[in-house]
Amino acid sequence: MDDAVGTLTRGTAEGGLTTGAVARLLGVAPTTLRSWDRRYGIGPASREGGRHRRWTSADIGLLECMCGLTNAGMPPAEAARAALAAASRDAPARPDEPMSRSRTPSSRTPGASSPTPGASPPTPGASSHAPGALPVGRARRECRGLARAAVRLDAQAMDELLDAAIDKYGLLAAWESVIMPTLHAVGRKWETVGERYVEVEHLLSWHVSSALRRAAAQRAPTAGSGVSLLACTPGESHTLALEALAAGLAQQGLPVRMFGAALPVEAMEEAVRRTGPAAVVLWAQSRSTASRALVVRVESIEWGVRGARRRPAVLVAGPGWAGQLPSRALHPSGLTEALDVLAAISRR
Repeated sequence: MDDAVGTLTRGTAEGGLTTGAVARLLGVAPTTLRSWDRRYGIGPASREGGRHRRWTSADIGLLECMCGLTNAGMPPAEAARAALAAASRDAPARPDEPMSRSRTPSSRTPGASSPTPGASPPTPGASSHAPGALPVGRARRECRGLARAAVRLDAQAMDELLDAAIDKYGLLAAWESVIMPTLHAVGRKWETVGERYVEVEHLLSWHVSSALRRAAAQRAPTAGSGVSLLACTPGESHTLALEALAAGLAQQGLPVRMFGAALPVEAMEEAVRRTGPAAVVLWAQSRSTASRALVVRVESIEWGVRGARRRPAVLVAGPGWAGQLPSRALHPSGLTEALDVLAAISRR
């Protein structure tokens, strides 16, 4: 924080900060700042030599307001109007600026972008998404805010929004109505534009994982309950849904051992024998990583003294098991059902 204040102070003394410096200061991509300037008039009040952007402390204050509003899920055009209106009310009028701060040519209004030569006019009724916006559709407001923070690579905003969603709705509802839709939107965007959004997906996944662990750490396991062992099948690297299940169990005070991605078969067998779990959950995202033979192998593992041998209940989870369910294994339809089944098994 001290470094940021120092950067802002030095930049103000030198006539303002460059776009790159402001982007680093706020944790916002430079392309986002240029888009906000072009589309909504959220830009620097002056330009060096008529071309280069130089952001003053007042400009940066306006950006912080814009970031806060979009983080809360407000559409960018609406957030721009609100931020500019707030700046207009708060800033004292100057002799050369009697009405309000003039940030852009008078022909532009917040929320309207300059027409591109040869471009087709916008389709009536079409929504105006900022470049790079994720296709979240009719999701919760928190989902839209999280999507925008992810596109901006705004780590602090993602943490705050994820924690707030979990606190407000509870882990299950936050996962199903805020986190999953945003993750799916990132996946759809990645599929349509190729490698460009891999960094968004990786950063968002990391912060989702961190938020789930913070939620899981809020309660200690209850003594006497059976352990649930959670692992991805060999070759499977998608772990977030399994991490959500682990966090949900932990929040109920149920002991859990989370082994994460691509656990080898031999390691899985050893983990089962060493922990003696009440249940084992095997996650497979795709059909190529779902193995009926693995389920049979895990179901057959025994431990305990002779005459009182025990075996784990086995649950298969994830879309990879569709159409090839093992006969004895349980297959919960979602996170809520999985938690209910595991809680019942654990408390026997």
